[in-house]
Amino acid sequence: MTIVVFLGSLLGAMAMRIPVAFALLVAGVALMIQLDTFDAQILAQNLVSGADSFPLLAIPFFMLAGELMNAGGLSRRIVALPMALVGHKRGGLGFVAIIAAMVMASLSGSAVADTAAVAAMLMPMMRKAGYDPNRSAGLIAAGGIIAPVIPPSIPLVVFGVAGGVSITKLFMAGIVPGLMMGLALWMTWWWLARNSDLPCGEKAPLSEVWKAFLDGIWALLLPVLIIGGLKMGIFTPTEAAAVAAVYALFISLFVYRELKVRDLFKVFLDAGRTSAVVMFLVAAALVSSWLMTIAELPMLVSGLLEPLIDRPQLLLVVIMVIVLLVGTTMDLMPIVLILTPVFMPVIKMAGIDPVYFGILFILNTSIGLITPPIGNVLSVMSGVGKVPLDGVMRGVTPFLFAHLCVLALLIIFPELVMTPMRWFLP
Repeated sequence: MTIVVFLGSLLGAMAMRIPVAFALLVAGVALMIQLDTFDAQILAQNLVSGADSFPLLAIPFFMLAGELMNAGGLSRRIVALPMALVGHKRGGLGFVAIIAAMVMASLSGSAVADTAAVAAMLMPMMRKAGYDPNRSAGLIAAGGIIAPVIPPSIPLVVFGVAGGVSITKLFMAGIVPGLMMGLALWMTWWWLARNSDLPCGEKAPLSEVWKAFLDGIWALLLPVLIIGGLKMGIFTPTEAAAVAAVYALFISLFVYRELKVRDLFKVFLDAGRTSAVVMFLVAAALVSSWLMTIAELPMLVSGLLEPLIDRPQLLLVVIMVIVLLVGTTMDLMPIVLILTPVFMPVIKMAGIDPVYFGILFILNTSIGLITPPIGNVLSVMSGVGKVPLDGVMRGVTPFLFAHLCVLALLIIFPELVMTPMRWFLP
């Protein structure tokens, strides 16, 4: 009955087009009424305490860093270097899009922001060069979802807070899977482009490559700074986010000088608005998580999955299928906030490492961003790239399959996640 009340109220509120954060509060109130413990004061207290978390400070700082990089010219310079390196190859702009997506992922951690930035820069160039708009849009969208997996990742921060898992370990564990996603896209694009009539450009002279490298070196140093600082134990993920924001501000103002002081208010305001939406969603979801725990909903799910606890790999497959299906109808962040406290007790009972599960979980929910019918990244790609939504859906299909292959490999071979994580940790 508890599960029916929670899901019924949540889905009913969402069907009425109530924003997800408020729908979660509606579900929380419904649970309190069902448990005969409704108290508005307790609801408000848990809402405030849900956002009162030091690790969650990483979210507004990474959001600010992303806004500063876009406004300060860092994002544009990230595209210039791969353009000089591989832009001349057959289908070279596709390879540029993949490299740019991976580098951007290591800077902002937001799939939507990265997709929009890369699409705005590359889609006009790909159209002009005669690339198929649908397939190009599908590639850029598939590249954008690497951002939630490669650190610094906002969804990994939220998963770490919701599941009580080390964010530093999650960041370190996400590096190799994120690179694997990029490699899978590279191989898929190469396979599709090898016999096509896509144009080949002129190879850039070494002097041009060197100039692009020098021009972009300050932007490329940011992921090195973040990962290096975490590996050496210099700062925590939250402190890394603050360092990233200050670094992006300094480079934008005093090195590239494309960001003016008069523009700072708008940049900070945009970052504040985006952060407020995410933080309120997190706070509302943690209220529901607390009530689900009180209602023993995770234990009910554990009971349903108990026959699989002695077979961890099969349990993982079942959970991943469930998450994949949910991902077709719900955005990434609500899935993480709702399902993390539900599945974590089962994962621990089965002896599965929570960090390993977290990477699979976030990768899977990221795939949901390019899975019809909801797929937010598909909608962003359609709007920014000026490509019909059904065209983006067709174009993304081979790249969606590539990401699913990566997910399957990580389920079959857990050491692909765990061994590199141990090496990267301080």
